[in-house]
Formats: sequence, C-alpha cells, structure tokens
Amino acid sequence: MHLNPYGADAVLLAVNLATDPAHSPDELATRCEQSGVESRLVRDRQVTAADLAAVRVALDEWLAVVDATDEHERVALVNAMLAKYTEHPRLTNHAGDGWHVHYRPDDVPVGRLVATLISTGTALHLAGRGISRLGRCSTDGCDTVYADLSRSGRQRYCSPACSNRDAVRRHRARAQRV
Repeated sequence: MHLNPYGADAVLLAVNLATDPAHSPDELATRCEQSGVESRLVRDRQVTAADLAAVRVALDEWLAVVDATDEHERVALVNAMLAKYTEHPRLTNHAGDGWHVHYRPDDVPVGRLVATLISTGTALHLAGRGISRLGRCSTDGCDTVYADLSRSGRQRYCSPACSNRDAVRRHRARAQRV
C-alpha cells in the first residue's frame, strides 16, 4: 500500500518548519526524513543551501495562507502556490513501490519537492477537512500555527499546554469578577 505523501503529513511538515525553521541543509533533510514525507527522495539527494532558501520562500507563502482573513483570500493564495510549485498530476512508479500520483516531475531539487508537497498537501487538507482548518494559536502571546486535524474542526490552540493555559486564565478572570 502506498501512502499519500500529499496528505496531512505534508501540512504537518509545514507547521513544523514554520514553527521551528530549519537552519541548515542537513537539518532540513533530517526534518523531512522525520516527517515521513518523501523521506527516501530527500535522503537520496544532496540538500543544499538553495533548497533551504526555497523552502523558506514557500513557508512565507504558506504563512500568508494561514493568516488569510477570509476563505476567498485563502483560496487565491493556495491556488497561487499550486500554480507556482505543481505540475499536472502524473502516475509514477519511480522506486518500484507501486503506482501513485505525483504533482511534480521526479527529478526536482529538494526545495521544490518540499514546496510542492506543502502546497498540494495544504490544498487537499483545506478541500477535504474545511477551508478554515489552518490557524494561529488563540492564547494571548502565542502565535504558533496549527493545522486542525480534529474531528470537530474547532481547534483554536497550537497545543494542549496553550489550551490549558488559556482555560486557567479564563477561570481566574471569572473568579476575580465574583
């Protein structure tokens, strides 16, 4: 069975790299491998400073998608990323691991590979789960991004720690009023 590299893992890689950017080509390669997103393809290539720079540009574009104020703006920004980083879908069996769909040629630099995964994964995430399923933490002082993978689609915090911290803050504010 071939897993879809353009699914939630690609969006979570974007969250990971946006929250804690890679500072070297080796770190980018390691983070991609840890995410499980096309890790074999990253491992088989030399990750360069140019790849790191290309990923940073794609992440800046992705953060604009996260921060979009309405769904039409968000859709326009995702579509711009898709136009920039993807090509027509194609079936491939590049490693003999079964036929699957790619939205890029097989031989692209790692920076382009990651940008394609992030843009396509984000489009599939928003179309499949809901256009509002990206955001920034609601806790005062925390602007960490998140991808809402919850069943209810009501995630507001980047982590349980921030959720708990905000709940305690609200509880204390209510207690002071009483």
